[in-house]
Parts: sequence; structure tokens; C-alpha cells
Amino acid sequence: MGRVLSLEDMCATREVLRREGKRLVFTNGVFDILHRGHCEYLADARALGDALIVGLNSDASVTRLKGPRKPIVPQDDRAAVLAALGCVDYVVYFDEDTPRELIAAVLPDILVKGGDYEVADIVGRAEVEAAGGKVLTIPLTPGRSSTNIIATIIERYCQHDT
Repeated sequence: MGRVLSLEDMCATREVLRREGKRLVFTNGVFDILHRGHCEYLADARALGDALIVGLNSDASVTRLKGPRKPIVPQDDRAAVLAALGCVDYVVYFDEDTPRELIAAVLPDILVKGGDYEVADIVGRAEVEAAGGKVLTIPLTPGRSSTNIIATIIERYCQHDT
């Protein structure tokens, strides 16, 4: 089962993994209203190495990036759900707008983002590649997104018959 760690504990764990010759995969995101696309993406990311760390935007970070109505699910709940997934080994919050500082501290062997990103634009790419790591993208599951789920809820439950 996954674990929610502080940055300090994650860095210590990273050193243990490094000594054991384990490959650490890192991804990050908001993961608000976890859905099938998230789960498939995280499982694919985990398959690239021996352990998967998920950098999770804090509530404050999400609100700055996505507006005052987000996140829908509080950070501790989002972290608990992620940590309960068999493919997620570690969850670490970050409060900044990007995970650059977290990535630079952990220096994963593989940095992964969804296929909606260009490798050249992935935050942390320079740091990971400078340390000898790889930066990859994984295709997203078509038609699966938190935005689509929210739109469906609004359409089905918030529209009044006229």
C-alpha cells in the first residue's frame, strides 16, 4: 500500500532505494476526482520502474492554478485515495505551482507525464536529464477526465427542467 511522506522522509527513502539499485518513477498532478484514466496512467507509470512517487498539488497550489472552486476533493483525501492504489508507492505534497523543487530534491530515474505534454515542456526535465534520468510521456485514456465527470454531474443533476 502507498504511503504519504514528507519531502524529508521521501528523500531518505529515495536514498535507500538508490542503494538497493531500485528505479524510482515520478509523476505529479492534482488527481481531483480520481477516475479510470488516472488509474491506468498511474499503473503504466509504475510499470516503468520499481517504485512510483506521486507529487500531489496541495489545496493552495490547486486553487492558485485552477481557481477558487478547486479542488473539489481536499488534499488529504486525494492523498489517501492515491496511497491506497496498489501501483502508488509514495505520495508527497508540493505547495508550489510546479513540482520543480520536489523533482530536484528527489531526482527520480524516470519522470513521467501524460501524453498531452511535450517532453521538452515537462517541468523538471532538465534536472532529471542532468542527473542521468529519463523523461517520458504516457498516452492518456481517451474520453476520461475530471472535467468530463464534472460536466456530466452538472448536466444530469444541476440542470432544471423548464
